[in-house]
Amino acid sequence: MRRTSAAPTVPTEPPTRATPRSDWVTLRKLLPYLWQYRWRVGLALAFMVAAKGANVGVPVLLKYLVDALSIKPGDAAALLVVPVGLLVAYAGLRLCTSLFTELRELIFAKATEGAARSISLQVFRHLHALSLRFHLERQTGGMTRDIERGTRAVHSLISYSLYSIVPTLIEMAMVLTLLAWKFDALFAWITGAALLVYIAFTVTVTEWRTKFRRHMNELDSVAHTHAIDSLLNYETVKYFNNEDFEAKRYDDSLEKLRRAALKSQSTLSLLNTGQQLVIAAALVAMLWRATQGVVDGRLTLGDLVMINAFMIQLYIPLNFLGVLYREIKQNLTDLDKMFRMLETHREVDDAPGASALQVSEGAVRFENVSFAYEPARPILHSLSFEIPAGKTVAVVGPSGAGKSTLARLLFRFYDVGSGRITIDGQDIRQVTQASLRQAIGIVPQDTVLFNDTVEYNIAYGQPGASREQVEAAAKASHIHAFIAGTPKGYDTMVGERGLKLSGGEKQRVAIARTLLKNPPILIFDEATSALDSANERAIQAELKSAALGKTALVIAHRLSTVVDAHQIIVLDGGRLVERGSHAELLAHDGRYAEMWRLQQSGKADAAHA
Repeated sequence: MRRTSAAPTVPTEPPTRATPRSDWVTLRKLLPYLWQYRWRVGLALAFMVAAKGANVGVPVLLKYLVDALSIKPGDAAALLVVPVGLLVAYAGLRLCTSLFTELRELIFAKATEGAARSISLQVFRHLHALSLRFHLERQTGGMTRDIERGTRAVHSLISYSLYSIVPTLIEMAMVLTLLAWKFDALFAWITGAALLVYIAFTVTVTEWRTKFRRHMNELDSVAHTHAIDSLLNYETVKYFNNEDFEAKRYDDSLEKLRRAALKSQSTLSLLNTGQQLVIAAALVAMLWRATQGVVDGRLTLGDLVMINAFMIQLYIPLNFLGVLYREIKQNLTDLDKMFRMLETHREVDDAPGASALQVSEGAVRFENVSFAYEPARPILHSLSFEIPAGKTVAVVGPSGAGKSTLARLLFRFYDVGSGRITIDGQDIRQVTQASLRQAIGIVPQDTVLFNDTVEYNIAYGQPGASREQVEAAAKASHIHAFIAGTPKGYDTMVGERGLKLSGGEKQRVAIARTLLKNPPILIFDEATSALDSANERAIQAELKSAALGKTALVIAHRLSTVVDAHQIIVLDGGRLVERGSHAELLAHDGRYAEMWRLQQSGKADAAHA
């Protein structure tokens, strides 16, 4: 018999404030998603350079157009010498700027949307692949907010970098080269120095204020989590008349968010004011130099117009550099959070080279299984028993004895600490999780349904099942008559988590779903706990029929539901204390017999009440 050592404790989700890492690390993780669209990236860059070339050509043509005009007021004959060619060329360059820009966006849209889709799908798949422990500990509101922001960050990063930052850098290079070549180098030096001061100031201040923005986003996630958690527990809020308490709790989060937003806005105002001072100083210096050139005769009036137009074209996009840089930094932070989800450790993963489970008979064995959710709180202690192929074994015991843990271990939501679980002699840790779960069906104690139709929820047991198959499963679980009696029948929406249905109705939908799946191994985890006595007796017969010829593990609190089991196992404190048939255990007059007498006396008291 093979034993495995207890798995080391590994963090299953990143801490709230993960260790910051270089933005380049995040960008390198994004590049592979764009690489598959590399030809589109190249073509989009070519259109971008063409658009900026046309844009830089506009002030040049404007210069020649101004210099070509020497018209005196009232000189009608001078209209004949208007340079029509330059006017047409000017209009053409304006059109080309817009045309090439639109072509760039059209070509690159598929790459942007494709990358966002690939990343989102990968994160979605990874989250489903994570262990149950992760999903029990996660905060749904904050996590969905992180995914939403991360997906949006892909679009924004590409949009800001390809559509704003890179084009501005290309245009800056073109303008500086033209100024240095056509005029004296001082024009280029003034422009270049102003740009460096502007960029350095923007980056420094933005880096400083990023922590305020990050803190604001964290508070936003907290507020969103509180709101989602409260709405998901709507009935509990109503039961305890705690609407005001929840509103106060949410308002406290919003107040913290408001203060953080105000602090972020005040630092943004400081950034914008400093940027405008740099721009104003540069414009004054450039125009003073150009005006002196015109007065001295070294420059024409057209040169002055061209230099002014260049400055306007450069500083309009640069005016948004602070916003762009801040957004890029925030988008990188948001994208990094989503990438960190992909790095979250899979506590339960397929073994390298794992093969598909081959079920011939369906015999299940627990061999010296020990397990603990937390090291300090062991649940199961060296538990060994077998569910023979085609037989039904029931597990009973007090609350906290570890009954439902058996189902979680068999489904491999967790791995055993020591010992092993086998199906037809195959260790379930050595087979793929997909094939393992395909072979097992479960009716859980707490049934949660999708916010969709009744038909969708039943057909979830076998996606693509026909209406006839769905109805057959519904009839077997005694819910067809109820569904047929509703105005919309099988198209009835069940509501969030199935809240529009009663507990018994939800349980019968879950039974129908499992019957439709028709797996060789069945688990009934308190499957009739939400039903009244009449429905319980009716469904018990159907469950017994469904389990005929299948390997079944029945986890029960009501002992009356397991009297027909081939073997009953009694757990107490995670240890097997008794086993045998119903009659054998009663004859033994031990723990099971005591539980039986207590439940029977309870029924008698209820009958006389």
